[in-house]
Amino acid sequence: QLPLVESGGGLVQPGGSLTLSCAPSGLYTLEYYAIGWIREAPGKEREGVSCVSPSGSTTEYAESAKGRFTISRDNIKNTVYLQMNNLEPEDTAVYYCAARIMAQNACIISPEYSSWGRGTQVTVTS
Repeated sequence: QLPLVESGGGLVQPGGSLTLSCAPSGLYTLEYYAIGWIREAPGKEREGVSCVSPSGSTTEYAESAKGRFTISRDNIKNTVYLQMNNLEPEDTAVYYCAARIMAQNACIISPEYSSWGRGTQVTVTS
C-alpha cells in the first residue's frame, strides 16, 4: 500500500477552477505508479475522471472531464496534479487519487487501483 495524500479541494462557484494535488506521504516514490483521479458524489458510484501513466506520456479522461480537466505529473516533485477548469455543480464530489504499478506508458481510468488516498472534497455551488 502506497500512502497518498490529496490536497487542493474546496468551495468554488460554477465556472471556477481548482487544482488538486496528490503526493505520497513518507519516503515513497510515484515513479513506477500510474495515478488515477476518481470521484464519488453522494448517492452515485465512484467514477474514474482521469489517469496518467508512470512516464506521464499517456493520459486518459472521462467524457465528463474532457476539455475541462488536465492531469499532469512532476516526477521530480513526486506529485500528480488535476487542473479543473469551468467547474460545474455536477463536479461536486469527493476526489480521490489512487495508484497502481503499471507499464511506463499505461494507465486505466476505471477505479481499479490498489492504493488510495483519503480524498478531498470539491463543492461547486453558487
